[in-house]
Amino acid sequence: MQRGHLDDLAVFLAVAQEQSFTKAAAKLGVSQSTLSHTMRALEARLGVRLLARTTRRVAPTEAGERLLHTLGPRIEEIEAALAAISELRDKPAGTVRITATEYASDTILWPRLAHFLRQYPGIKLEIFLDNGLTDIVAQRFDAGVRAGEQVAKDMIAVRIGPDMRMAVVGAPSYFKNRQGPKKPQDLIKHECINLRLSTHGGLYAWEFEKGGRELKVRVDGQLVFNNTAQMLTAALAGFGLAYVPQDLVRPHITKGRLKRVLEDWCPPYAGYHLYYPSRRQSSAAFTLLVNALRYRGKT
Repeated sequence: MQRGHLDDLAVFLAVAQEQSFTKAAAKLGVSQSTLSHTMRALEARLGVRLLARTTRRVAPTEAGERLLHTLGPRIEEIEAALAAISELRDKPAGTVRITATEYASDTILWPRLAHFLRQYPGIKLEIFLDNGLTDIVAQRFDAGVRAGEQVAKDMIAVRIGPDMRMAVVGAPSYFKNRQGPKKPQDLIKHECINLRLSTHGGLYAWEFEKGGRELKVRVDGQLVFNNTAQMLTAALAGFGLAYVPQDLVRPHITKGRLKRVLEDWCPPYAGYHLYYPSRRQSSAAFTLLVNALRYRGKT
């Protein structure tokens, strides 16, 4: 059935229920002449009279009564279905899949999204922890979280955290019988705790910068982990030097459980960004999540 026919039936329903062209016109927001023309066209198309008109009121004929009783509940079902869809717009639902490092998840995602998920119970969130550079398109993720300079140029990047710094740290027991490194190249003489990138399987090269000079150092040591929490535990136990986010180790440095070295070689860098394909068709749930994570600076 054509959309115009449905509109004509809605006109009939309004006139039959109100038993007045004047009241039906006010209800539908159209003129009485428009309603009269629509009804005449509908009756001509069906070949039967649907309304009996008198000077005092409008009443359905026998055919009109039959159509009214059949059509009325169906229209109510349609209106209920449309209301339910409108409610979904007001209460977004769906699943959002994000890949992030463990540290980003602990310090950025979870603190903000715990409140967000309570506010929108219809939204489901899947966070996949990964220290590598996952192809979010190939792996069907909605978005990824990485440091700013790691985001590909064809992606939309939304800043979700402040600038960050890395720190090279070791326990006092580790430095008891050895001198700390004075420059990044000295790290090859030290026991270092390595991080294996889960996506590509390689070991992460420690990155440094000073006075515009950039260095990457491939370190060696007895231990290799695939997350920073284990690296920190090993460093606190004196098994070697760890290269981890400054905020993660600041409390341990303050309390003397860890000593920092090469601080002048670890400048700030662009903090965490949420990134996703520029051609992505965003759902209401994803749009709300991006807005909840967006970094707005210090308050």
